[in-house]
Amino acid sequence: MTKAIKDFIHVKEKIGAEPYLPKILDLPHLKGAVQFCRGCDLYRHATQAVFGDGSPHAKWIFLGEQPGLVEDRLGLPFVGPAGNILDEALKSAGIERNEIYVTNAVKHFKFERQGKRRLHKRPSGVEIKACQPWLNAEIDVIQPKGIVCLGSTAAQSIFGTPFKILKNRQKLLEHPSRKGLLIFITIHPASILRKQNEDERREEMQDFIEDLKALKKNFN
Repeated sequence: MTKAIKDFIHVKEKIGAEPYLPKILDLPHLKGAVQFCRGCDLYRHATQAVFGDGSPHAKWIFLGEQPGLVEDRLGLPFVGPAGNILDEALKSAGIERNEIYVTNAVKHFKFERQGKRRLHKRPSGVEIKACQPWLNAEIDVIQPKGIVCLGSTAAQSIFGTPFKILKNRQKLLEHPSRKGLLIFITIHPASILRKQNEDERREEMQDFIEDLKALKKNFN
């Protein structure tokens, strides 16, 4: 294979996810088609694509950054340590997980190797944009009342630019291109796990629960 052909194939695979969407736009077809996505290079090293999961009639889509190590292996979103934090916070806020839909802005696990370990690496703006058609399709199918952005990458996938979470936390914004679709801002549960000591983690967890209680009380 000549270099020109290799370069052509490489460029073709970086055109974004749009060409890989199925003709039938429903959750089962989308979940099957995402495994064949070559819209960016992340598929090359991930175990599998991890699509969203939850109620197809959810009022709220909970949007994270990308699958983690456990999600990459199991093929489901928010089933690792951050998912456990999310489950606990949802329960404390009186929100049933089976009533929401959880997904990520990027559908493949991005990581860097450290020996035998695979350590989380934040996706780039190009990778977030390349994966955007999958999120758009999920929104089109579910038709939610709003999206809960869990962290800055999730917010960036909606607003297109780096986003300050603390400045906009608990704010209810409108989607920039979908009139009437609400956007609620909070932290990613993984940020709680990164706190240095137990007191900090407990305090941040309580703040996260208060965010979700505000969501349930004011925007249910």
